[in-house]
Amino acid sequence: MNCESRMRWMFLRSCAAAPAAGVIGLLVLSAVGLIAENGSPGPLARTCGVPAAVSPGSGPPRFSPDQYPVRLPPVSLLGARNDLPNPYRPGASWGQLPEGRRWGSTASIMLAPDRKLWAVDRCGVSGSGGTTCAGPNAGVNPVFQFDTTGRLLKSFGAGMFVSPHKMSVDKDGNLWLADNGGHQVFKLNQDGKVLLTLGKKGVAGPGVDEFDAPTDVAIAPNGDIFVGDGHSGGGMATGNARIMKFNKDGKFIKTWGKKGMGEGEFDLVHTLAFDSRGRLFVGDRQNNRIQIFDQNGGFIAQWFQFGRPSGIYIDKNDVIYVADSESRDGRTNTGQFALPQTGYYYNLGAQRGIRIGSAKDGAVKYFIPDPCPYPYPAGSSFAEGVTVDSEGNVYGADFLGDVRKFVRK
Repeated sequence: MNCESRMRWMFLRSCAAAPAAGVIGLLVLSAVGLIAENGSPGPLARTCGVPAAVSPGSGPPRFSPDQYPVRLPPVSLLGARNDLPNPYRPGASWGQLPEGRRWGSTASIMLAPDRKLWAVDRCGVSGSGGTTCAGPNAGVNPVFQFDTTGRLLKSFGAGMFVSPHKMSVDKDGNLWLADNGGHQVFKLNQDGKVLLTLGKKGVAGPGVDEFDAPTDVAIAPNGDIFVGDGHSGGGMATGNARIMKFNKDGKFIKTWGKKGMGEGEFDLVHTLAFDSRGRLFVGDRQNNRIQIFDQNGGFIAQWFQFGRPSGIYIDKNDVIYVADSESRDGRTNTGQFALPQTGYYYNLGAQRGIRIGSAKDGAVKYFIPDPCPYPYPAGSSFAEGVTVDSEGNVYGADFLGDVRKFVRK
């Protein structure tokens, strides 16, 4: 077993012994590309999501990374490349939260026009949906503004949301936040003042004035509002699966989409972004693809080569960054059937990570791989949200509770 493999084995053994402790040495963290610098990683950030089924004292994994009898192929079954060059250094924890505050699960980080960065987490709680920012956490701020060094500039949002998901920033610097726990969408100014609200708090439904766990918001150049609706029913026949379109004042215009795998059909719309031509890119996550539409819902193309999309960011030059935090199959490296062998999360043969390419033609050029070893021990790890600053540094918002910065080599 080589040195890197031994470090990975030690990492998994430490996680199995103390999955929520965050007490692993810096040498081990470096070996799996998780370097703690100036951030505020949560208690699960260094565990790779080793499931609770791996109980303390259960021993090391059955297979070390260089012995496991199955390896990922260079290209997945749907065409996602695993063998592309990585031009970035290992990710460093980033974002100094107030003393005593640690990142909870987060799906969102976004660059604003003034070059500041905004991030939102689930009030320090690990998990998705539900009521992470309600009850005992109602007094916790989930919205943060930083400079690129990770210095906290402001925070707010306590008591405003039930469980925030993704945030976007429009050309005027206003914040748009999808609260999938409260079934609402909010427009806020940079001081946290509510400027517009869509949906009915606590009411999930299929009406034109309702959402069912909205996931993301994208604002067109003319101000039209596009909402991805339907986080609650991924992989099932329940819940909404659609795009909702409103004018800049929140008046309903149209909707399109339904449950399915065909063109213009969805199974968990998780992330939205516009390119320079005004085309809407939709991360149709459970279907392991990106779908591209015009602003009237006309289907243009579908792409599988970027993996299972949890987050999409497209810069002014039409470079597209796609965060894949969930691709896996039924295998684990714990020696136990700790995960279901079929169903949600599946994208056979695709490695998790951030794929980088062109929004113009779909070519994929680079890949920042998830440092957690394959086979993945949990349903989600690495970046669920992604953005890029003016220097070309990439930021990933992790479901397991961290924000990481990737600097070009």
